[in-house]
Amino acid sequence: MRIVRFVSPLTGADAVGVDDGERLVELSGLTTVAELLRLPAAELRERCESADGPAHPSADVLRLAPVDGRTEVWASGVTYRRSREARVVESERAADVYELVYDAERPELFFKSVAWKVSGDGERIAVRDDSEIDVPEPELGLVLNASGEIVGYTVVDDVSSRSIEGVNPLYLPQAKIYLGGCAVGPDIRPAWEVADPYALDIVLTITRAGEVVWDGKASTSQLNRRLDDLAGYLFHADVFPDGAVLATGTCLVPDLPFTLADGDTVTIGISEVGTLANTVVRGLARML
Repeated sequence: MRIVRFVSPLTGADAVGVDDGERLVELSGLTTVAELLRLPAAELRERCESADGPAHPSADVLRLAPVDGRTEVWASGVTYRRSREARVVESERAADVYELVYDAERPELFFKSVAWKVSGDGERIAVRDDSEIDVPEPELGLVLNASGEIVGYTVVDDVSSRSIEGVNPLYLPQAKIYLGGCAVGPDIRPAWEVADPYALDIVLTITRAGEVVWDGKASTSQLNRRLDDLAGYLFHADVFPDGAVLATGTCLVPDLPFTLADGDTVTIGISEVGTLANTVVRGLARML
């Protein structure tokens, strides 16, 4: 089963439903993922498993990024050894902060995007035109309801400017938060259908002019944090009435000086969750 945000063929309006791979059934009484994420986990599961709204062939619907309303996207940093190593290499003056946070009790969490800025599967992502080194960061995304319960998983691309963050960690918001810097999708895999979220393969492929220029494979088994701990820190002193998506950090980072280029295609696959593909553009004007 997949929880899908899409354009209803009946009304032309945004809708939410569940997809079994052949048929997508709308959730009656709900029009947004945000409304679904206001529900307790048990009720959310019951609503999905008893979907009885209009049905459509899966192949006939236009899918949208599975975040809307007031749902926020947040991210975790330095949760894999590979991420720690990459941040130390790229940092010019403060490599020790990445070493320290990797083993610290408190994780690094940062805001990534509001829902309306998120790119969905097949849409464009961007690299900043004032950055020299830019990379995708493939991450397992936790879909959290308003109570902070993990109700699903999705794929997140935490697009990042390594050259900006590397100068000074205080530049992290500029390196991470901008239009085109966050992609989520293609949909949501319910948490109750994933037996072991610590045993998921993550594959990243970057193609340029039809040729693979970088690829890699890793696993969530390499994660240095517990998923429920990350969610707990996010909700410890804040509220998310429409839930949140929390990216859990990356374990696939191309070696310097690799950088994304205009026209590249970034494809991220996470086993049992889905595949997210986006085309890269350079600069704000190409995203508008």
